[in-house]
Amino acid sequence: MNYNVIPTPDFKKLFKKLAKKYPSLVSDFRELIHTLSEKPTTGTALGQGIYKIRMSISSKGKGKSGGARVITFLVTPAMEVYLVHIYDKGELDNLHKDQIMKLLRKAGLI
Repeated sequence: MNYNVIPTPDFKKLFKKLAKKYPSLVSDFRELIHTLSEKPTTGTALGQGIYKIRMSISSKGKGKSGGARVITFLVTPAMEVYLVHIYDKGELDNLHKDQIMKLLRKAGLI
């Protein structure tokens, strides 16, 4: 069974901004969407259905460690994975749990 992968409005805005800076992000991201639909628990579990995924950006040339981070929220009964936030590891070191919870509330997910 495949999960539906759904971007939040904030995610779409951030993704568009990053895609302008890194043209390969769109194709790199397609692979991630495919992976998430089949294995929604991809990444590091942060608790409460929240996951942080390390993603490489080909046009950046730094691999996963210097690439992007994607925050996802898993809703198991509905078989949905929400894309909550994306950021460039070079611009933001980390996103704290309280910031993630605020994003989830803003998106109406909790």
